[in-house]
Amino acid sequence: MATAKAIAKPVKTDSKAQTRRMVLAAAAAAEDKKAEDIRILELDPADSGFTDFFLIASGTNERQVQAIGDAIEMQMKREFGAYPNSVEGRRQSEWILLDYVDFVCHIFSAEKRAFYDIERLRKSATQVDLAQLKAALSEKTTAVREKAAAKKLTPKKTAVKKAPAKKAPARTPVKSATKKKAAAKKKSKS
Repeated sequence: MATAKAIAKPVKTDSKAQTRRMVLAAAAAAEDKKAEDIRILELDPADSGFTDFFLIASGTNERQVQAIGDAIEMQMKREFGAYPNSVEGRRQSEWILLDYVDFVCHIFSAEKRAFYDIERLRKSATQVDLAQLKAALSEKTTAVREKAAAKKLTPKKTAVKKAPAKKAPARTPVKSATKKKAAAKKKSKS
């Protein structure tokens, strides 16, 4: 019988822009569930080789922490077809960790976040502002769309016109069986 870990697929992507889109979508899902103090940390590659981003958020109670984790999972599944490589702490709902390989989501209760203080532990990480992340992604999206539009506007090679196909000769209509019978009766009466 397959376990959830065996079914889960790692999300490792080649594109850092794709990872940024995923982090932004996860942050939006957390914000939809009224998560507090949402922070995105871009980790220094020299310091941390296991992931690129941390998404850190807090909930006011255990149910909200679990709802935030569920919302992030559903958003990743729906929008990107991505499943977490690992999920930790769902039962206790004090600190839920969702590992998507390129980024890791930490959803804390307020007490546990203050106790562990992950932001302090990752001093070399740069805090990414959500507005900056959205602006950078929209710039890249605009550039890609402009490039695609320019590609469509370039003149295409003219195709050699083919001679029109010859039409098949028209068929003579075949009398239906009832018309044939009516014609045969008319002949026999006369």
